[in-house]
Amino acid sequence: MSKSLVIVESPTKAKTLRKFLGADYLVESSVGHIRDLPANAAEIPASHKGRPWATLGVNVEEGFAPLYVVQQGKRKKITELRRLLKEVDQLLLATDEDREGEAISWHLVEVLKPKVPVRRMVFHEITKSAILASLAETREIDLDLVNAQEARRIIDRLYGYEVSPILWRKVGPRLSAGRVQSVAVRMLVERERARMRFRSACYWDLTATFRTRADEQFDATLIRLDGRRIALGRDFDPETGALAGEEALLLDGARAQELGKLLEDAPFRVVSAEEKPFTRTPAPPFTTSTLQQEGNRKLRFDAKRTMRAAQRLYESGFITYMRTDSVVLSAAALEMTRSEIAGTYGADYLPDQPRFYRNKVKNAQEAHEAIRPAGERIAGVGQIRSALGEDEARVYELIRKRTIACQMKDARGRRMVVRVGAERDGTEALFQASGNVIDFPGFLRAYVEGADDPLAALADRETILPPLAAGDEVDPKTLKAAEHHTSPPARLTEATLVKALEESGIGRPSTYASIIDTIQRREYTFKRGNALVPSFTAFAVVRLMEEHLTDLIDLGFTARMEDRLDAISRGEDDRLRYLEQFYQGNGAHGLKPLLEAKAGDIDPRSVCTIPLGEDDEGQPVVVRVGRYGPFLQQGETTSPIPAQTCPDELTVEAALALIATAAKGDEPLGTHPDDGQPIFVKTGRFGPYVQLGEPDPEDTKKKPKRASLLKGMVPGDVTLEIALELLALPKVLGQDADGVDVQAFHGRYGPYVKRGDDTRSLAPEDDLLTLTLERALELLAQERKGRGFRQAAKPIKVFEEVAELEGRALRVLSGRYGPYVTDGEVNASLPKNFSDPEALTLVQALELLEARRARQGKKKAKKKAAKKKATKKKAAKKGTKKKAAKKKTTKKKVAKKGSKKKAAG
Repeated sequence: MSKSLVIVESPTKAKTLRKFLGADYLVESSVGHIRDLPANAAEIPASHKGRPWATLGVNVEEGFAPLYVVQQGKRKKITELRRLLKEVDQLLLATDEDREGEAISWHLVEVLKPKVPVRRMVFHEITKSAILASLAETREIDLDLVNAQEARRIIDRLYGYEVSPILWRKVGPRLSAGRVQSVAVRMLVERERARMRFRSACYWDLTATFRTRADEQFDATLIRLDGRRIALGRDFDPETGALAGEEALLLDGARAQELGKLLEDAPFRVVSAEEKPFTRTPAPPFTTSTLQQEGNRKLRFDAKRTMRAAQRLYESGFITYMRTDSVVLSAAALEMTRSEIAGTYGADYLPDQPRFYRNKVKNAQEAHEAIRPAGERIAGVGQIRSALGEDEARVYELIRKRTIACQMKDARGRRMVVRVGAERDGTEALFQASGNVIDFPGFLRAYVEGADDPLAALADRETILPPLAAGDEVDPKTLKAAEHHTSPPARLTEATLVKALEESGIGRPSTYASIIDTIQRREYTFKRGNALVPSFTAFAVVRLMEEHLTDLIDLGFTARMEDRLDAISRGEDDRLRYLEQFYQGNGAHGLKPLLEAKAGDIDPRSVCTIPLGEDDEGQPVVVRVGRYGPFLQQGETTSPIPAQTCPDELTVEAALALIATAAKGDEPLGTHPDDGQPIFVKTGRFGPYVQLGEPDPEDTKKKPKRASLLKGMVPGDVTLEIALELLALPKVLGQDADGVDVQAFHGRYGPYVKRGDDTRSLAPEDDLLTLTLERALELLAQERKGRGFRQAAKPIKVFEEVAELEGRALRVLSGRYGPYVTDGEVNASLPKNFSDPEALTLVQALELLEARRARQGKKKAKKKAAKKKATKKKAAKKGTKKKAAKKKTTKKKVAKKGSKKKAAG
């Protein structure tokens, strides 16, 4: 009987497939890519070292041939797969159905060199019916998809490896550029620039609460006064704060309040009452990008977390493939969904015909199904929660509800607009009230975009006005004047950034999660709530690229690159021709000639300067981005900028205040009574602190003693007495009944007390500087909780595929000195610049452990050699002693023998 080897990327996916395939199929995973371009110089094969293109990993001199190397930790896997190939009659490649999956299959064939027939299995859901159907419809590897993936990988490598060194030289170390990454950073910077240019404007309006003759109430807002429209927020120029035109009437506070008093007793009548029907249609089923957007809006998940949960759902057979641009549902999916609607909501919510959504994707080869529940019936959320966990359950619930809603009937309702007018002492005022009534909720029963609870959201959407007709009299119950201020444009969140990238045709939805993760790790952005705030370093990088490498950060140029890559995947364009055009130019702007022409023209001081404005004397106040972070400069005076300061909050006034505080930091607050050293109050990148003494210019390693200010303290409030108290920390408050010291500390996570190894955090109402021994003992007597109680931490991440394959645990844990990866025998700390431990890949984890083992091996070898040397030395010394002792004994014997002879003579 013939046997087949089925290879997938993930151990979880392999485990699910084994449930559906019988004993005639061996199912194994490659654990992702088995080879890639070299990640560093150490991975370049010896045969290629020294070649001018080797560091790129792409032979730009001969057809852009990529230099692929087997990834660390994958040799054992390759050996295992080769062994299994000898036991089968056929190789089936069942990697994901996108470009990346096609490329993994191609690499497997290139490395394994199978002597048995090779076929490609393609399916978009891991269910028994889908797997069996794919076995009956296998195909060859699609080389057009492979060429597109390879072209994308090479372009990204050339872009990153050629542009990033310019950023290192001109802006700062450890920065990176990327084809999509740099455009995403530009979008964040452009939005922040708009916020920095924004000038707030003030306007007033008048709101009335009216009572009808039937004693019903409704609210209305003044919209016109003496025939002129009342100015609203949209009427102001966001960059000047001035009213954009003369058409609208700007109410100030005095006029609004005066008007309210004037109209208190005025007779009000309904001028018009209109009612118009409306219909709302449901949104299409999820694509990758819309799932990421809703995951961010509804669940507050970042894109990476949403995709991680979706990946597990797919590999466990609960949803269809989660990397797709398609909004199409199969006939089987439509039938399953319509059946669910009829059973859950009733026939009234089911349209006569299924809904079909138009696919906007140009690339037909990748236009798979939308993301939806897999299988022949829609699983319940509770089943997912028990099988996989909370994150997966919440993401599945989104997918389930959106899929059901997209096939339900439209929501129907009525929009009502009522206008109420009055005239008093020659002044005519017109108020307007709006209302909505949902007559039939339709799909809103199942799913409302941006809302967690559809029924609650449905209730919020209804604003019911009382039945009114033109000519009806109403009485003003209250008239209130209210002040309003215009708001700057909102910062981009992960959801809105993903939407902006997709609408601009930049990148592909499957890459957005990794792009957002990269720009956060490179410190181009940080989070303020759910918003992405660009750093000053991002400003410098974007300015450099806008002024000198314009095409590389242009939205249109980057979008056209995506179109070319899509054309290659469809077999409509040639990979080599496009790579040559991108890199060499061939009549267009090529990467290499562009960088050669521009690299020398870039002035680091210019691109790393962000103007804020001028002081009262006309002197420029700027932010400078230095090698050790951003700082403020006014003439020759500088000041550090506190970490994670939002650029739009750093006005000229705020900057001058920081500079003034920094200047004061150069003047001592006083001197220490014990040794006479000066005490300063300074502000650093991580906030204000007090400092005892000054750095020793001859001993740069010796640092003066520093103490951070307590929470709520500001530099201006710090007196010499407070500074001395802070510098005295940690301090002994006294001893307990057993004579053990009780100490007060100001730690990384706030103030706490300590007795031996026992610690407790202070309560919010406690003051560390005035804390008494009695209060400290009271805190230490309380039950341990929070940070004061060291508990066994839950793993940050578990690599389940390793446990399944090798029967050992490979985990990322949180340690005393930061996160680390461990296999139970060796521990390897994560790099300091690795901000998100959950993002650590299996390959990276194995590399860290391998490097740690190598270091430990060298240390052991060194110790062994030293021990061996010491043993030899000891042995030699021992041998010398024995020799000397033997020689001495022989001499004694000879002397004794001579004495005996002499005596006998």
